[in-house]
Amino acid sequence: MPRLRPASPASPASPARPAGRTRPTPSSARLPDDRFRGRIAGFGTASGTRVVIGMWDDSPLGRFADVMLEDSRGHRLLLAPSPEVADYVSSTYSFDEVRVVPVTRRRVDGGIAVTAGDLDVTLVVGRISWLGALLRAVPASIATRPAWLALVDPVARVLVRGARTAGTAGGGRREFYGVTLVRDLDAVTATRGGVDLGALAPLSPPVRFGFGSAPARPSLVDVVSTVRRPA
Repeated sequence: MPRLRPASPASPASPARPAGRTRPTPSSARLPDDRFRGRIAGFGTASGTRVVIGMWDDSPLGRFADVMLEDSRGHRLLLAPSPEVADYVSSTYSFDEVRVVPVTRRRVDGGIAVTAGDLDVTLVVGRISWLGALLRAVPASIATRPAWLALVDPVARVLVRGARTAGTAGGGRREFYGVTLVRDLDAVTATRGGVDLGALAPLSPPVRFGFGSAPARPSLVDVVSTVRRPA
């Protein structure tokens, strides 16, 4: 918490402040936004399990990856690498179960490999999609701005089923997703406890972790997620 300087006594010669106008105090200022910069991979599998992987290069929690799964029965699971990440993410999204497990990611030939507890995923990353090409026309400084994302949210809902760019993050907070690039996922290998989750499939029905879902088309997006606290 920033230190507050003692208020200086008013000088008798100081002009009176107009009635009804007050100077903002540090206690009334809004807290800084939490900004997460990285990538999100979302895909479905033939078994009905849908997977969303966050790979964050820069965030208030440092560099980390986490995994959200929803199986064919609707059971929602968070796999987080630390108690701090688990607490933050589970206070922002909804889960039936939260586990703290080792989560690692690494580059492999043609894509990315992610391990989270007993889950092993290999993503084969393809070309920039039509949506990614469209998004490249918007400068990143605008595409990640919360005011812009609140404005275009109704359009995003129409363009991409299940997608949202602005919504609630719990506890009176708001969250904004600024996607700057979208690549297709050409193939995925996913096993859990040594059991194959099946071939790559659309992420459908949409997952129910938060106010929006990843696109139905399996994809890897470059994104800035901004969590804004109430004033």
